[in-house]
Amino acid sequence: MSGPVPGPAPEKRHAAARRVADIDWTSWRAVDDCTLVFVIRNGRILLIHKKRGLGAGKINGPGGRREPGETFGDCAVREVREELGVTPRDVVKVGEHRFQFVDGYSTFVYVYRASGLDGEPVETDEAAPLWVGVDRIPFDEMWEDDRYWLPLVVAGRRFSGQWIFDGNRMLDYRLDVVDGP
Repeated sequence: MSGPVPGPAPEKRHAAARRVADIDWTSWRAVDDCTLVFVIRNGRILLIHKKRGLGAGKINGPGGRREPGETFGDCAVREVREELGVTPRDVVKVGEHRFQFVDGYSTFVYVYRASGLDGEPVETDEAAPLWVGVDRIPFDEMWEDDRYWLPLVVAGRRFSGQWIFDGNRMLDYRLDVVDGP
């Protein structure tokens, strides 16, 4: 029997990459599609102390994996509800990330900004809410890449990033600010 020889599984194809330039991003596919949401109002940003899953113990924005058949926008709202018991309002996509980990895991993330929410955030088994001033974001307790792109979210700028990680350590990145609609 003859036929095409299959290449490595998508999650392994780019595992050896240690630089953004090592990956053909046009053929890259993520293991998981995810969202992050940052509610910003009155000079403060809503963050979470993440309790479980990827990034447990770090501070981040609420978000998580997209379910089959779910839009990214629906995922963003659902994840905030599940993690903090509130519904974000005026949710707008501001960025996207392609994260490749050297262990083979990868994730594609849409980043959203919201200007309000219905309800008051509550602690759940997934996350504890944390409001901080936009000028006091605790970058030292977050993923290393956040210090590069989260200020763009605060400023309402659009962006696209590609990131290479070895565990919690960022090896390389490319971040483009996207002008226009």
